[in-house]
Amino acid sequence: MKLAVGLTPLETRRDVVLHVADRAEALGYDAFFVAEGWGHDASVLLAEVALRTSRIQIGTGVLNIWGRSPAQIAMLAATLQEISGGRFVLGLGAGSPALAEGLHDIAFRAPVARLAAVTRQVRALLQGGRMSPAGGGRGLRLALGPSHIPIMLAALGPAAIRVAGALSDSWGPFFLPVSALPDGIRLLRDAATGRTAPAVCPAIPAAVSPDPERAAALASWWIDFYLTKMGPLYANRLRQLGLGLAVDQVLSGADGTPDRLRDELTLCGDGSARAGIDRWYAAGADRPAITLPPDCSVEELDYMLEAFAPLAAPVRNDRAQPVPAPR
Repeated sequence: MKLAVGLTPLETRRDVVLHVADRAEALGYDAFFVAEGWGHDASVLLAEVALRTSRIQIGTGVLNIWGRSPAQIAMLAATLQEISGGRFVLGLGAGSPALAEGLHDIAFRAPVARLAAVTRQVRALLQGGRMSPAGGGRGLRLALGPSHIPIMLAALGPAAIRVAGALSDSWGPFFLPVSALPDGIRLLRDAATGRTAPAVCPAIPAAVSPDPERAAALASWWIDFYLTKMGPLYANRLRQLGLGLAVDQVLSGADGTPDRLRDELTLCGDGSARAGIDRWYAAGADRPAITLPPDCSVEELDYMLEAFAPLAAPVRNDRAQPVPAPR
């Protein structure tokens, strides 16, 4: 079964990003994704990853639609596709008001409609079509020629999932409960009328350690951070999915993370937590992405990578150079 690895925008250590990419390829993972937020330019990091790997797919997981024009996104995708020898996946998402307004100074209006419009424009350019300027006039084509580059859309709400079903090659939700995945897949497939339904590629927070207390602390960090520091999106969606009491417990500052949230949202435990990924396959996932927490030591990250490794035994990659654990 296919399995990917992802890093969040909070992982800003370039040497660690490159180390994880090397280890992911050596251990047999199918894809490696880098998210872009308010730190590194993901396209530059992925260009470096592309030049030091040879097999693993690489992708943006995800790129927000507010920081670049559709033409810039298409050029980025076409360039990384060429550098990687055809291994690139373009992951796009609607982001958040903090990213759109607080970083890119663009009003966060109609995010689902913008996600759909940008996806259509990027796809058209990548397939050799012309841009359609809003003010009229003759649009340009990319000079690199047409190519099919897979597009993955991150989507949580029903309207966004329908956009993914209608326009994407794969659906990559993050922080979606495993119990909600089947209903999301039904929405996805209903929207994919007349076309092949997108692959299902959820990004799942990893909280794995040989120390049970450390594993529990990592799971609590994931839940606390994304419910209290990333705006109302995730809390509102979890309420819609029937997890309101558990969400309110976290937002109230009560001690302890509700077990239901930990079980629904994260892969928590020791090396045997690999069995937990089977729940996601059973729920309909085609290629889950194990999402690693930021600021962990390299030894902790290696433990997580090896705990979920698709290969039966760890294989060291000669390209992977040891890096010191962060202080």
